[in-house]
Order: sequence, then C-alpha cells, then structure tokens
Amino acid sequence: MSKFAAFGLLIGCGMIAYRIRGPWRELLGVASLILLILLWWFSLRSSNQRNWQQDVAESPWAEIKGDEITIHNVRRNDYRSESDYTTTWETRTVRLSQLAGCDIAITYWGSPWMAHPIASFQFADAPPICFSIETRKEVGEKYSAIGGIYRQYELIYIVADERDLIRLRTNFRKGEDVYLYRTNATAEQTRDAFLEYLQAMNTLHVKPRWYNALTTNCTSAIRNQREESKRQRWDWRMLLNGKGDEMLYERNTIQRGGLSFAELKSCSHINQAAIKADNDSNFSQKSELNCRS
Repeated sequence: MSKFAAFGLLIGCGMIAYRIRGPWRELLGVASLILLILLWWFSLRSSNQRNWQQDVAESPWAEIKGDEITIHNVRRNDYRSESDYTTTWETRTVRLSQLAGCDIAITYWGSPWMAHPIASFQFADAPPICFSIETRKEVGEKYSAIGGIYRQYELIYIVADERDLIRLRTNFRKGEDVYLYRTNATAEQTRDAFLEYLQAMNTLHVKPRWYNALTTNCTSAIRNQREESKRQRWDWRMLLNGKGDEMLYERNTIQRGGLSFAELKSCSHINQAAIKADNDSNFSQKSELNCRS
C-alpha cells in the first residue's frame, strides 16, 4: 500500500466519522475504516513482474516428460559472504527412476520454536535437488514478520543444490544451526513428493501467490501442495515448526537409527561438517550427518 493510498484512507475515514451524528458515530467510523482496509486488502494482486533481488530474480519451472524432468532456473549462488555472491541460473535434467531418497534439513536462527525446512531429493546419478519455500523480496526489501502477514511478499519455490541452500545457512549466515535428517519415504512416496513440489512450483510460475507467515509459509505450503485426501493430519508443530523434527520423529517419518530423539538431533547437526566441506564439489557427501557415518 502506497503512502498516498494510506493517506487517502485516513482522510476518507475522517470524513465519514465527521458526518455521522449520535451515539453510533464512533462505532460506524471504526466499521468504515475496517471496510476500507478490507477493500484495499482484496484489491492487492500478487505478481511475478517486479524489481526482484538478484537471488530470486528468476522463477523456476519444470517440464515433465515421462521419466525425464527438466528444471529451468535452478539457482547456483557462489558465495563470498551472505550478502556478496554471484548468481547463476541453470537448467538441469534428472530422471524420476533415479530418485534415491529424500532428506529434510531444518535450520534455526534463534528461537527453538521457529525454523525453516528444506527438502533435498537425492538421485543415484545426479547431484541433489533442493527446494526452499521462501519470500520473494524486491530490491531493498527485508523480511518483516508483520509484513509477512499483510501481503508484502510473494511466495517462491527456490530450486538449488545443497552447496547453495544449505551451505548459505551453515557457512555464511551467523547464528544459524542446520540439522539434516534422512526420511523413511518409500520410492513411491519420494517420487510423489518430488512431483508435488514441481507441480506447485509450476503453478506459481504461471499464477503468483502471496506469502503469508501464518497460512502460506515455508511449512504449511508443503502440506497444502498435496491433495487434500493425502495430507497428514494437522499438528500444532506445523505452525511452531521449530518442533517439526520432533513431530517427524514421533510419526516415524525420519530414520531413527535406534536413537532417542535427543540423540538423533545431536548427531544430525551438520554445521561443523559443512564448514569443513565448504565449496567442495562433494559438499553433499562430506556434510552428511554424523548419524550415517
């Protein structure tokens, strides 16, 4: 909402309140303000055509031809620091028949109650393909929790490899901790999940949507991209997603290795291994969680 539009709303509401008489004046004035805000709210339109920041400048999309998947605008950031990097956009082709599994990386940056999940699909004959559901920010924008509720950002599925999405959080962002878990998904479940990401990504490429920190965020979008009949039952930890790995452990979604949840989480912390691997071409293998070594 522009400053001029906001000023216009204030003037309009003031005129309405001024003309009303009697005990209902304040109530009707408030109701008019709410109505004007709702009219403005529903008039906002998401777009794929804005002055985007470099790291979200392109919208990924995929061509699905039987077993062969060609993904366009796969991001590869070469980092010198968190804010200093060179972005390259690539086209990658993978085969569904070569899907070998799916990992879930969960990253924390402060509160144990809030986190960010990244899905990493493994292939027998190709590097991993990762999906990170994020806000698509314009040049000069920074993330705001309040703005994340009020249609300030569009939603974007960033597609990249682990050297981009995970290494950014382990090696360059200060104060972030990343935990990497291998899922128990069957070959069919892995294939279905991968296609769900692709289909949701393709939909956004054509029809943009608003990000919403409560209803359409990095975690709820994963659940909502599935057919309603296949969605997992709702759990409060889907909202307070910092406890999401605990939920996955209880539901036997991630491999436990005979460990308690506390033990599994401790050995799934990959920051030290990722820092050591750094820009190695085998980053994914060298930064794997200690629980699998």
